[in-house]
Amino acid sequence: MLRKKLALKLFVTLVATSLFIGCNNSRDYKDSSRGTGWKMNSKEGGFQYDPKYEEQQTGPGLVFVEGGTFTMGRVQDDPMHDWNNAPNQQHVQSFYMDETEVTNLMYLEYLDWLKQVFPPSNENFSKIYDGAVPDTLVWRNRLGFNEVMTNNYLRHPAYANYPVVGVSWLQAVEFSNWRTDRVNELTLENEGITARNARYDVEPGSTFSTETYLNAPTMAYGGNDSITRGGRASESIAKRSKDSTHLYIQRKDGLLMPDYRLPTEAEWEYAALGLVGIRNYNVYRGKKKYPWEGQYTRSGNRRTRGDQLANFKQGDGDYGGIAGWSDDGADITAEVKSYQPNDFGLYDMAGNVAEWVADIYRPIVDDEFNDFNYYRGNVYTKNAIGEDGRVKIVTADSIVYDTLSNGKIVARNLPGEILQVPIDENETYLRTNFSKSDNRDFRDGDKRSSRYYQSFGSEDESEEEGERMYNSPIQKVYADSTGQLDRQYDKSSNRTTLVDNEVRVYKGGSWRDRDYWLDPAQRRYFPQDMATDYIGFRCAMSRVGSKSKKGKRPRN
Repeated sequence: MLRKKLALKLFVTLVATSLFIGCNNSRDYKDSSRGTGWKMNSKEGGFQYDPKYEEQQTGPGLVFVEGGTFTMGRVQDDPMHDWNNAPNQQHVQSFYMDETEVTNLMYLEYLDWLKQVFPPSNENFSKIYDGAVPDTLVWRNRLGFNEVMTNNYLRHPAYANYPVVGVSWLQAVEFSNWRTDRVNELTLENEGITARNARYDVEPGSTFSTETYLNAPTMAYGGNDSITRGGRASESIAKRSKDSTHLYIQRKDGLLMPDYRLPTEAEWEYAALGLVGIRNYNVYRGKKKYPWEGQYTRSGNRRTRGDQLANFKQGDGDYGGIAGWSDDGADITAEVKSYQPNDFGLYDMAGNVAEWVADIYRPIVDDEFNDFNYYRGNVYTKNAIGEDGRVKIVTADSIVYDTLSNGKIVARNLPGEILQVPIDENETYLRTNFSKSDNRDFRDGDKRSSRYYQSFGSEDESEEEGERMYNSPIQKVYADSTGQLDRQYDKSSNRTTLVDNEVRVYKGGSWRDRDYWLDPAQRRYFPQDMATDYIGFRCAMSRVGSKSKKGKRPRN
């Protein structure tokens, strides 16, 4: 009996010991490199990483859209006979998208920041602010009384939560870039990396740029290290860092978010459809006509039966219904979240305002070449490097301005950002996946793309302008030595199209459109440097890491 008890105790001891050793081995394995066996995050030095990182955080204003496969393109008849949205199979990676369209209030915050950091009263910066202000004159109609919107829509608090309009595609892109920097700037401050509240008192040449901080952290905030490493956490990091490698947050730390940007056309259409609501196992129950399920624009819900599900023009002279009981509650734009969201939780993906997307417009979607994260518009650039081997930072004296076709002058970059230049043969030599910087014409506009290519050159066009497939108008604007603009309108009677590399896709119906345009598959285009009273935008952000936020679960 005694021997049995001793044997039992010995067995229990052996089991406990093995479990303890196993736990220790597991812990050592987790803290050590699988490649070298070296201990990571050691106080003595070596490789440092964040073992607590789980997944990308959802940025302010965004909702998660899990990617997947879908049929992109038309499900309705094509009375316009454009044939520019034939059905094709596409796959979109997971991403994030703004819950609502960017509102007047959000855009006014951007304008306020620009005015404080780059005062328009300063001659060097006046064009920065002016180039960002929306065109409020888009509300004017030669046979309409709309001055109340011209004077009030952008700035009056009554319209604060209405979608911003009068914004060109270029302005929408610049807003997205600004938003990226402000969100990441606050993140660094909240984590105790940068000095507290320094973001409220910066000089024009010392603004925060995410890419500058990641690529040349000592040059961020104009090289002011008391701001860049002014937080409490930076003090403790400096104590355990033997060199400058780990003094600053790096991309591998996973703390800073990817860029806010305009969604691609494929992303926007996928998000608008919200097909998750009609998914059965691994198939969809058909193809949606609208962001909601069903073939009608009115609600079939018992409590809201008969109510319109979006803000659009219901007929000739009918923008909002009969007074006293409005069909859709709006005559121009409506306050965001006035209608139910789709199955992804996104509001106003049909109606209210149409929305800019990132893509250059072409009459076809070239799914034969690519069916994964489809996007036309890639212009690859790289950081400019100076003679000293360091990246070139834009200063107040080196801002690059563009004169648009309508004569408006906009800043291409801002002080504190890294100057971008086109890629060259150092990046393209012997590559098979890309061969040049500007790929907007790829397979549709360059000489290699069509046997029907023809050069639309003329005596008054440069050789470069003549080498183009689309015979669109060329509006030229020159500035003389005094700054006066010489606008030369294209007077040619031989133009055959409005399509070129400067027109962008916009999606979704607006308050001015009939229900035909509410179909997320519909696609139209507009010059990227012009604006209207019915096109707004919302931002997106790429998802890094796993496709899904939730792990796979047993189905039974």
